[in-house]
Amino acid sequence: MRYPITLLHFLLSFMICSYGIGQSMWPALAKVSYKKEYDDLLGIKVDKPVFSTDIKQLEGKVISLRGYIIPTDGFKSHTEFVFSAFPYSSCFFCGQAGPETVVEIKARKPIPYTSEPIAIQGRLRLNAQDVNRLMYMLEDAEKR
Repeated sequence: MRYPITLLHFLLSFMICSYGIGQSMWPALAKVSYKKEYDDLLGIKVDKPVFSTDIKQLEGKVISLRGYIIPTDGFKSHTEFVFSAFPYSSCFFCGQAGPETVVEIKARKPIPYTSEPIAIQGRLRLNAQDVNRLMYMLEDAEKR
């Protein structure tokens, strides 16, 4: 009788760990605050990100994220698109989440659109200056 319990524990642990691999970076990316700063181009004060030490240490490193491809007008190719921690119905663009939950993707090779969650890895770049871009970018990204 002990074998099925041990096997069950192993399978549950594997499922929990497998799910957590891709999700673990989203909470780290959430460690951001904002400050109001005047933008010359827009002529108004805008929220600019202030990255935590934890986030700054990730810049230039390869990270993995599990999430959803978000179809947007500005990103029409399969090599440049927006990636979200949440599906389209609850993502940043629908007003259901914050800007820390989306990442600009620049993929090495095209990644076809799917509405299902996928895992992506790439080199993290931070953006605190250009208000026309997202604050997080993954370069040389590829589907895992």
